Amino acid sequence: MIKLDEQGVISRSHGGVALRRFEPAQPTTNEKQLRSPAEKRAIARVAASLVNAGDAVVLDAGTTMMELAKCLTHLPLRVITVDLHIALFLAEFRQIEVTIVGGRIDDSSQSCIGEHGRKLLRSVYPNIAFMSCNSWGVKTGVTTPTEDKAGLKQEIIANAQRKVLLADSSKYGAHSLFNVVPLERFNDVITDVNLPPSAQVELKGRAFALMLVQPE
Repeated sequence: MIKLDEQGVISRSHGGVALRRFEPAQPTTNEKQLRSPAEKRAIARVAASLVNAGDAVVLDAGTTMMELAKCLTHLPLRVITVDLHIALFLAEFRQIEVTIVGGRIDDSSQSCIGEHGRKLLRSVYPNIAFMSCNSWGVKTGVTTPTEDKAGLKQEIIANAQRKVLLADSSKYGAHSLFNVVPLERFNDVITDVNLPPSAQVELKGRAFALMLVQPE
């Protein structure tokens, strides 16, 4: 069991063992909107408190990122995003300058992927970058179903002064095929209090700040 735990096949706890969930495909935007909405809103509110007026901000794709975008509309910002929905939403606010990275459109998330976007992201040095995910864990870090998305996510945070992961507790312990980055690459990890106590213990005291939010 120790070997299987080290390989990430199972997770051990005081109550026994459990198979780790493998997420083979990216859920659609509509599917994600139905998952943990209160947790996502609470995470977004805390994430927004890290952003200052005048910041250059990079936003990943996803429903948690859209909730974050809704919390930023009162600020003058420069926002770079891979998400079509976020770009169109923020473009309605005159004090926010929006750049979309461009490239091929992923039909599951309606976001940009490919080398065009990666090249643009490599050329910018934002104050803060926010990454979303559909699976994460202590041993696996952030994972994603496709190589294209893994590469793009790596560039989203690569040059940022502050790197922040937004990940609700329902995604913890699952893993997908491609590793993006270890959790230690982030300055902050924001999740919710429904994270299992054993996971909270594992995550505390590491190189990043762990923020646990309370959904309303």
